[in-house]
Amino acid sequence: MKLFLSIPLLIFIFSCNENNISKEIVIEDDTMHEMSIYQLPSVWNTQDGKQIEFKDLKGETLAVVMIYTACRTACPRLVADMRSIETAVSTEKTGGVKYVLVSIDPVADSPERLKAFAKENGMDGPEWLFLQGTEDGVRDFANILAVKYKKISPIDFSHSNIISVFDRQGVMTYQKEGLGLENQDVVNEIIETAKR
Repeated sequence: MKLFLSIPLLIFIFSCNENNISKEIVIEDDTMHEMSIYQLPSVWNTQDGKQIEFKDLKGETLAVVMIYTACRTACPRLVADMRSIETAVSTEKTGGVKYVLVSIDPVADSPERLKAFAKENGMDGPEWLFLQGTEDGVRDFANILAVKYKKISPIDFSHSNIISVFDRQGVMTYQKEGLGLENQDVVNEIIETAKR
């Protein structure tokens, strides 16, 4: 009698072990390059009121600038440069490119203000992303881009004018400083980066 009870028990134990052996453990390789902006822990508000982290943009080529919507000097030129770059890149039928404008004035530039600014400037398509962060998050991100900015009055900032390109892994591949210059080199870098 004991023999008959132990045989089904052994069969049950063997079949359980066999099932465990046959299961495959799939581990995704989620490692990121040490220089990737996707490692930043900061949370950002989009112009549509959604919260994202930079890692949510993984897989897209990014063209990034830092602006503020009340700016009446350099930012309008930088915004015009970004529109010009986007137009030139889109004629090449290059997909997977996001144009990101990060506000250096997170207090005044609410998601609603960023959305209105995007619409006013013809930048309200899905390829455009405007971000509002915390003051600490903005400062950390500006440091990565080597963008210097300083509040010089209640509504004005002095700031660098840099266009940065990031690859699909969030690693910076190119930077250009200046306004209203020939942007073909930026366009070429975005197209080449998007193909990789």
